[in-house]
Amino acid sequence: MEVSSLLQHTVDEHLRADGDLSYVQFQILARLSDAKDGKLRMTDLADGVVYSRSGITYQAGLLEKRGLITRSPAPDDERSVIVTLTDAGRALVAQVLPGHVDVVRRLLFEPLQQRDLTTLNDVLGRVRDHMRAAPPRSAKPRARRGRTG
Repeated sequence: MEVSSLLQHTVDEHLRADGDLSYVQFQILARLSDAKDGKLRMTDLADGVVYSRSGITYQAGLLEKRGLITRSPAPDDERSVIVTLTDAGRALVAQVLPGHVDVVRRLLFEPLQQRDLTTLNDVLGRVRDHMRAAPPRSAKPRARRGRTG
């Protein structure tokens, strides 16, 4: 946990200095940047970032005010919201990403040998899969509400 905290502290400092972004905001933009057409459903975004749906909504509002994303109703489900990365958002990711990669490489990967990286990837992959099998509430699929009436 200490390693995670130390890494996140330095990553947070970099993201604030280079992009005026919180860690969660960067995760949102990065996930959208990797998504097909730069679009994701808000619930899928919350599940991927492992953040509360209300927290993602708040952070998305801040990013939308900055012109980095847009939100719109899903064409196939009026209850769903589609989040789309704007050109400004894509440019900010391109601006911040190289420094982010450098920070993570320098702090986390530089002291490791190749065999350590292979082992770390294997171990953390299994731990992630185990944790995703019983995800936190933010990452659980939303229950379908039955209609009465």
